[in-house]
Amino acid sequence: MNLPNKITVSRICLIPVFLIFMLIDFNWGDISIGDYSIPVAHVVGALIFIFASVTDWIDGHLARKYNLVTNLGKFLDPLADKLLVSAALIVLVELGSAPSWIVIVIISREFAVTGLRLILAGTGEVVAANMLGKIKTWTQIIAIAALLLHNLPFEFINFPFATIALWVSMFFTLWSGWDYFAKNKEVFKNSK
Repeated sequence: MNLPNKITVSRICLIPVFLIFMLIDFNWGDISIGDYSIPVAHVVGALIFIFASVTDWIDGHLARKYNLVTNLGKFLDPLADKLLVSAALIVLVELGSAPSWIVIVIISREFAVTGLRLILAGTGEVVAANMLGKIKTWTQIIAIAALLLHNLPFEFINFPFATIALWVSMFFTLWSGWDYFAKNKEVFKNSK
């Protein structure tokens, strides 16, 4: 297994660590900034999520720069993204920070595209993420990070950045899903 794939696997391994910090009450107290406070464990969890998300860029950059792109990497990288994003979104629903229906829409799209990738893999085609899929992933990461950080620093100016970012991410999630299916509709026409 090459270095980019090892980084991708490490991102998957960070998911349980992220979940522990977000869901277990460590009773570490809060970080207070003015009248606003956020649990220390949520800050740690958010930083783990952000670190794991940044490794998505690092493994892709290394794979392209050193010609280490593999079919395993094409499979693992989007899987790691989906697992990390899905875990974080479900945590946000649990914490009451994200509407469950938006989370259901986003995760459903992820399952649908994964299913499409499996069908295409059965025909011998491995589909790497396209630019729209990458934009979708980064809008999701920005929205989730903002929600995990309780909309800081925008909370001070009473601007709902995290909520707006979540809506933007849902838009790109649906658009990129439609794009994947539109570009690969032939697989359904030719199926028996």
